[in-house]
Amino acid sequence: MPKTRVDVERFYKLLAEATPIPKGELEFINTFTLLVAVVLSAQATDVSVNKATEPLFKIADTPAKILALGEEGLSRYIKSIGLYRTKAKNVIALSRQLIEKHGGEVPPDREALEALPGVGRKTANVVLNTAFGEPTIAVDTHIFRLGNRTGIAPGKTPREVEDKLVKVTPAHYARHAHHWLILHGRYVCKARRPECWRCPIAEVCRFKGKEIGGIEPPPAKKTVRPSSSRARAKARRSRTPGA
Repeated sequence: MPKTRVDVERFYKLLAEATPIPKGELEFINTFTLLVAVVLSAQATDVSVNKATEPLFKIADTPAKILALGEEGLSRYIKSIGLYRTKAKNVIALSRQLIEKHGGEVPPDREALEALPGVGRKTANVVLNTAFGEPTIAVDTHIFRLGNRTGIAPGKTPREVEDKLVKVTPAHYARHAHHWLILHGRYVCKARRPECWRCPIAEVCRFKGKEIGGIEPPPAKKTVRPSSSRARAKARRSRTPGA
């Protein structure tokens, strides 16, 4: 844990200047398809989810339409995503529950969201933030790493990091904090090799592995161009006696 506190106001100010309006990378049409996409994204990349849901959402963008597909029908669309059978079962079940208990609408309430099959705290946080504008922060592996590495919200568990982030994040940055953090952790503050050399918050970061000037990018590889066949033939003749 860093001995000095991070300048949180400047931390977010620098992130905001780098990306004024951050946007999540999951593609969706409405609140229901957002919920489905987030459920499918567990232990999967956003790219793989978007590839699967693009054709799915064209024909099924409501709970009723998803139910009409059935578990097997839905599975055919999402089989490229990890754990697709379990996820198909959960999406069918949550669609049925939305119809039976919420009139087919996604509830703007944490308790109701977390009661849906396949929906945990992280998924609920994403939906509450993205769809309903709540100042929630969904702590995934990227944000968990970022909270600890930068010193802004160190913690031993995702919930501990989440609670600290919610506590220290200024209100005027709370709406977009989730997306600023996840995008920064995904593309700049990477797990194996954080790209401190291009990090907008390097000046306030408390990462112990950061050197003065930041971790530099890897040196460019030299490209050795192969000589032409004529040049190689000439070289061979020069090495051959009597040539």
